[in-house]
Amino acid sequence: MSVTVRVPAKVNVQLAVGAARPDGFHDLANVFLAVGLYDEITVTEADELRVTCAGPDAGQVPLDRTNLAARAAEVLAERHGRAPAVHIHITKDIPVAGGMAGGSADGAGALVACDALWGTGALRDELLDICAGLGSDVPFSLVGGAALGTGRGERLTPLEVGGAFHWVFAVADGGLSTPAVYGEFDRLAQGREIPEPVASADLLAALAKGDAHALAATLTNDLQPAALSLRPSLADTLAAGRTAGALAGLVSGSGPTTAFLVPDEETGARVAGALLASGTCRAARVAAAPAMGATIV
Repeated sequence: MSVTVRVPAKVNVQLAVGAARPDGFHDLANVFLAVGLYDEITVTEADELRVTCAGPDAGQVPLDRTNLAARAAEVLAERHGRAPAVHIHITKDIPVAGGMAGGSADGAGALVACDALWGTGALRDELLDICAGLGSDVPFSLVGGAALGTGRGERLTPLEVGGAFHWVFAVADGGLSTPAVYGEFDRLAQGREIPEPVASADLLAALAKGDAHALAATLTNDLQPAALSLRPSLADTLAAGRTAGALAGLVSGSGPTTAFLVPDEETGARVAGALLASGTCRAARVAAAPAMGATIV
């Protein structure tokens, strides 16, 4: 038997970051939007836990127990008194180490797939609890749609979205380490007071209305200066996308993928072509939002 789950990427339309906490994390006001780029996770009964991966940049994906998909299988198995004896195959389409929660998506997808394969019947609250233990972005990968994440991002409040939003994602060469970006955020923040992170009322209203122009005016990412400090070339990508007709652009999460909000699908295709022609990225992907969370296919 096998089960396949499709799980989306995310973009942070607002990422407000507070000062470092004693535990090393940061309090966030993190407005997630799931977008239509997907990984597929297939779990099959096996003699022991094994992870394989195919797709763009699959060679960068860890295949040991540091992979969140493997960890998800282990945690669920332990809770239900069984061995995590599955082969987990990840078909990648979400950029790797790109600030779009690809690893988190794989963890959420494996959790849903193993629950179905084993018939554990875990309640949604249990799945969300496991997700929160795996990582800050994993709960949102499970639920999809749009949500405000608080705490370190794991406490979710669903948000209303009044229509489709169209995006172009410029994929950079190489990745950026999320801990390194937060470390640079802390370095840049030295000597100044960091306000408590709060969701923007104007941004939430723009989402609820489905108003792309209003959303473009409110997009923010407090990690962007840190990502640009570590990867200055991303400024050229942002400039190229805006020049090509994007309503707005920002670094997606901790980067280095950059996200461009466009008014419609036609403009998205034109912006993607211009980004590729600019030579400032190695791939440009067009996708719509919101997208459903982890779903059995």
